[in-house]
Amino acid sequence: MKIAVGMSGGVDSTVAAMLLKKDGHDVLGVTMSLDRADEARNVAAAEAAAAKAGVPLKVFDFSAQWREEVLGYAKATYLAGRTPNPCVRCNETVKFGLLPRAAFALGCELFATGHYARTENRGGTARLLRGADRTKDQSYFLYRVPGEILARTVFPLGGLTKREVRELARAAGAEFPRGGESRDFCGGDPAAGVGAARREGDIVTLDGRVIGRHGGFWRYTVGMRRGLGVGGGTPYYVVRLDAARNEVVVGFKADAVWYDLELVDTVGTVDRTLPVKVRSAGEPRLLSDGVAGAAPGQSAVFYRGDEVAGGGVIAESPAGRRSTPGSPTGLRRAP
Repeated sequence: MKIAVGMSGGVDSTVAAMLLKKDGHDVLGVTMSLDRADEARNVAAAEAAAAKAGVPLKVFDFSAQWREEVLGYAKATYLAGRTPNPCVRCNETVKFGLLPRAAFALGCELFATGHYARTENRGGTARLLRGADRTKDQSYFLYRVPGEILARTVFPLGGLTKREVRELARAAGAEFPRGGESRDFCGGDPAAGVGAARREGDIVTLDGRVIGRHGGFWRYTVGMRRGLGVGGGTPYYVVRLDAARNEVVVGFKADAVWYDLELVDTVGTVDRTLPVKVRSAGEPRLLSDGVAGAAPGQSAVFYRGDEVAGGGVIAESPAGRRSTPGSPTGLRRAP
């Protein structure tokens, strides 16, 4: 079977290609040329990884599409006072959109990557599952992958741990430095690429007291604690970004814990009784137990056991809604 493997230059995609080749598949490495300053180095890394795996590599130029679909989206979201998910958007539109479709057009039957996630066919539908290595699970970033693409996608590393992957690479003579993680196509600091001029404004508390200054609200995110420059006493957390007033609003830890979320652009099943993640790291939590740092623009992904049930984009900062329990919005402040 001919399978295309998305190569990003790190140990994960390299081992994924090695495993598929060892199983007797006709493997083609594929990667993307994007609109980034370090792009020559990224493509060179993918070429080196493909050489280690012993597979040919095809490079596709998706720079224009990436600039519009990912970079443009990230800039607009930051400047609106929200926090984007560039990797979620890139996976949905480019890496698991344009790239596999280009590979299928070359005659590849399946698409594979080095992500730590799994799929399962249930009732004729491909289901996305968490990876076996909980510390590396990447299902959160993949919840918006189109169903027709997911049905033709395999994750060779889904049942492995990171340590096992490194051991497989070492046994094959493909050594990688400890920093040799698979490079993310949307890597770097997206906020630094907003391109907006420095715009000083106030850092204020929920009751309106000015306690500091900032140089650009887009460099902050809800839930952020470090680097605020307002030290002393009980730590402050960012609870809201007010783009219209050019303010970063902060509160205490309890002010950043919420028991319901308003979501838009949902996919799959959004069941608020299921555990949810509002960031990629950590374990899913029940909303009834409270979740911290729910940032507007980020994704909330719900899990039914290991299965990704569905998710959506957090519509606004709950701290911006002075709702009480039982109000129509359903947003409740921490007790």
